[in-house]
Amino acid sequence: MAETLQCDVAVIGAGTAGLAAERAARANGASTLLIDPYYSGTTCATVGCMPSKLLIAASHAAHAARSTDMFGITVSDVAIDGKAVLQRVRDERDRFARLTRESIDDIPAGIRLSGKAKFVAPDRLELDDGRQIKARSIVIATGSTPFVPGEFAGLGKRLLTTESIFELPDLPERLGVVGSGAIGLELAQAMARLDVDVTLFDHGEQLGGIRCPKVHDALKAIIEADLTLKLGVELEVKAADDGVTLAWDGASSGQGDFDYVLIATGRPPNLESLNLSATGLELDDDGVPVHDRDSMQCGESSTFLAGDLANDLPLLHEASQDGAIAGRNAVAFPASTHAERFTPFSIIFTSPPVARIGQSEDDGVITGTADFSDQGRARVEGVNEGVLTLYAAAPDGRLIGADLCTPASEHLAHMLAWAIQQGQTATQLLEMPFYHPTIEEGLKQALRTICAATPLELPENQDRGVPAGA
Repeated sequence: MAETLQCDVAVIGAGTAGLAAERAARANGASTLLIDPYYSGTTCATVGCMPSKLLIAASHAAHAARSTDMFGITVSDVAIDGKAVLQRVRDERDRFARLTRESIDDIPAGIRLSGKAKFVAPDRLELDDGRQIKARSIVIATGSTPFVPGEFAGLGKRLLTTESIFELPDLPERLGVVGSGAIGLELAQAMARLDVDVTLFDHGEQLGGIRCPKVHDALKAIIEADLTLKLGVELEVKAADDGVTLAWDGASSGQGDFDYVLIATGRPPNLESLNLSATGLELDDDGVPVHDRDSMQCGESSTFLAGDLANDLPLLHEASQDGAIAGRNAVAFPASTHAERFTPFSIIFTSPPVARIGQSEDDGVITGTADFSDQGRARVEGVNEGVLTLYAAAPDGRLIGADLCTPASEHLAHMLAWAIQQGQTATQLLEMPFYHPTIEEGLKQALRTICAATPLELPENQDRGVPAGA
């Protein structure tokens, strides 16, 4: 008879969310078991955040070397060694992944179980070696996998995803990128600035989920300066031994040849092997267990979700918070508590970066926009492009969200996310010090617009226009 293990909290998946969940559960006194087939490191370290930013960093260096003429500095013979670029990406990525694996190795060996797990009952798991685990609570944190539409499945080695693009021995000459979300935008622009001939396709018309038309138009112009952009099109795929031919039709039509096609059409959650039918949980239209995002609990059950699998906000800081909430509540079950979640906040590391924070248009909303094409410090640095829009609630001008595509927007976005989470108003931000000359001063235009649209707060019983005490 197969061995049956018992614990308070079993965690399926050793990515960012799963590691946070196990750590939180153990810190709160629970006996834990962590289950993963590979323990290869987190998505961020191995195929996501870090290798993509390494490639982007190389593209920044290439672009900077070509952009010195405006300063009266001539740099000649800028040459890109694609093999060296990708080797550095892999070397540094492997270092990040190794450090992640070393942190996993610090978890006591008796807690780490290697294998794939599936449910055989709401409180019982079975591993692929036959062992079973009976747990008082279970946290599912199995992550996500790149989605490849069926029409691209036959491309073989000519098909790239984030799981394979960083393994290329050299930069391609021609790259087709399908999908204009975060991954597609980042890698398409980075490759283009590394002298790859890039065409970016999407059946939709929106880039990066930007909500403000002015910010979107600025981003579109910036992206089109680096590569060919085909939005609102459907693709027909023709594979060949020496590449791929893509034909498109819709808002525009044409045909092009590419060495590779990068598919960046999203990362659906890893659900198939879990046998969720044995849990009795209610599933949404995507097959994800219905859960409360503030507790990560599935209904009234002892099952909790965390990370990309939850299909909420697939971002590292959200996954880490998911895991901490799920792990803590898995220990406390059935007395789960609701956590205060972060202000929704995402960054796309294009150049300049794109950020989306909080809420946007709604009843009673006030907007303020700032154009950075003539912003002082941005002009000094030769990066004067982009737009930001702030969203504030009436009547007090409390900030509720923002869309940004500006120089240093990854830093501006942090300031704004903190202000939004703290419930600050545009007036309160303008009362803070703004050093001159800085990029941060570019916020003032948008903040002042909001203040101008915000009614003044008057003392009780005072008529507008009548001085206090009159």
